[in-house]
Amino acid sequence: MKMPVWFVFVLGALSAAGEVFVAKVGGKVTLKCGVSSYRRSLQWHHGNDFLHSVDQRGFPRKGSAELVQRSVVRQTNLEISSVRETDAGRFTCSADGTRREHTLSVFSVLVSVKPSAVLKLNDEATLQCEVKGQPQGCEVKWQSPNTDSPTDSSTVQLKPVTSSHNGAWQCIVTCGSNKLSQSLTITVKEPPTTTKSPPKLNGKSEKPCGTNCGNDDASPRLLGLAWWVWVAIGVGCLVAILLMVCVIVLCVRVKRRKKRFLKMKGQQRPRHKKYCQCDHPTAAAKPKQGRRREKPSALPLHPA
Repeated sequence: MKMPVWFVFVLGALSAAGEVFVAKVGGKVTLKCGVSSYRRSLQWHHGNDFLHSVDQRGFPRKGSAELVQRSVVRQTNLEISSVRETDAGRFTCSADGTRREHTLSVFSVLVSVKPSAVLKLNDEATLQCEVKGQPQGCEVKWQSPNTDSPTDSSTVQLKPVTSSHNGAWQCIVTCGSNKLSQSLTITVKEPPTTTKSPPKLNGKSEKPCGTNCGNDDASPRLLGLAWWVWVAIGVGCLVAILLMVCVIVLCVRVKRRKKRFLKMKGQQRPRHKKYCQCDHPTAAAKPKQGRRREKPSALPLHPA
């Protein structure tokens, strides 16, 4: 009789066993409930505080805790943003009456370098990765920018500083399957190279030769050309522009004169008078002038 009871108790304990999640202060973490779906309802609690509840129809219900404003339920998981130290503790996920308890560990990672993040070659520096609130079983390692094998220590001594130390260092905190990191950038400055002065001739040092070596006149140059070349180019462009303007003006004047000449020529042409051809009776032809016709003689008078 005791065996079935113990068997049920062990199954219930295994089903209620949850995971351990770690998060960095100010970061984001996703707590997995452990189930992919539910039929009736899903609830999330932080300790004794009620956070979220979703029923089968998808209607959400929120609690009054401060964590509610920074968390949201996506499917069955709980996402928390802007993680704070007070968020650490026990989280309970209830899906259709089955409870699963999870633990969230919150810690802060502080990285620093002494004496400063800007170093010189052959200096000495110390890198420190301090983890506050670190849970048990977590490891802290430093990852240098130019090597793949991290250093199993929260403190790294750079003696001396070399050019290979330049770049972004990573402080990696590993807690089981969870891994978090914090970066730190170190800048290594190399000393300026000193140039030797040329030998002196007759007690006078010669100045280093620049781009005008071999030229007697050290005239200033623009785009590799002397100033007088640019002056000549400018004068040539100005002359070309003036010639173009003169040609345009002459063309305009020739056109105007041609139009004026054609206009005057059209005015000098004789104009033909147009007569009105109307339907009037023609006038009788005038008799030809010549000899005067003799008047007919008077007829003789006959007696009555």
